Amino acid sequence: MPNIKSSIKRVRTNKSAQNLNIAQKNAMRTAVKQAETAKSENAENQAELVSKAVKLVDKASKRNQIHANKASRLKSKLMAN
Repeated sequence: MPNIKSSIKRVRTNKSAQNLNIAQKNAMRTAVKQAETAKSENAENQAELVSKAVKLVDKASKRNQIHANKASRLKSKLMAN
């Protein structure tokens, strides 16, 4: 544990940012899995789920939570027939 006041604050800030990043990344993964499941089962709301997943993948890429190439790969996989 740091002794300097600003360092103590930084540890707290980093922890909250890490928790937020993990939550957003988990939400993205869940959306991708739901979209893939909907596509395999030919669900009626598959277009909506794919759209939501692509949106979350784009957001994760923009926030540098995932690499841009991984985002492109995921989006391509979701959009494929």
